[in-house]
Amino acid sequence: MLQIIFGLIGILLICIILVFIYIYNKFQRLKNGSEAGLSQIKVALKKRLDMISQLVEIVKSYAKFERQVMENITRLRSSIGEINKPQDINKVNNESKRILNNLIAIVESYPNLKASENVKDLMKAITDVEDEIARQRYTYNNIVQDYNTRVSSIPSNLVAKICSFKKIDYLEFEDEVNKKPDTAWNK
Repeated sequence: MLQIIFGLIGILLICIILVFIYIYNKFQRLKNGSEAGLSQIKVALKKRLDMISQLVEIVKSYAKFERQVMENITRLRSSIGEINKPQDINKVNNESKRILNNLIAIVESYPNLKASENVKDLMKAITDVEDEIARQRYTYNNIVQDYNTRVSSIPSNLVAKICSFKKIDYLEFEDEVNKKPDTAWNK
């Protein structure tokens, strides 16, 4: 009888250990997924900044343009590699969106520039990158939601406490900044 009790306790311990391992591995997969999502967003932000640089070069010939804008774009682009937090991505996103919206306003005020095939192609590409950023943000936030739900729900919250898993911040682009630029190219 004692052997049966020890056997059941052994089986129960093995089951608890297996559940712990499963939950721990799920946390790791979600954490890795969130990091991959941030990396994809950083790549898309770099693409956006590259295209903004190209647009600046085109606009320069039509409008007096500040050198500081190019310096800001270069600074933002080089800072992307050092970003590890959603808040930092939000800052880069907001600043690059502000620069882009200023450029769009300039393009809109020059009919010849607006009609240029290079500008049209570039604006289409920028719209595509904006869509990519939105998709990547959506995916990232879904992964973070799943991760954070597990951090705060039983029994996975026990594993989270034991292994020091903390909640991850969402990417929260401002509503105004998150909207696509209102231009003739995306109507």
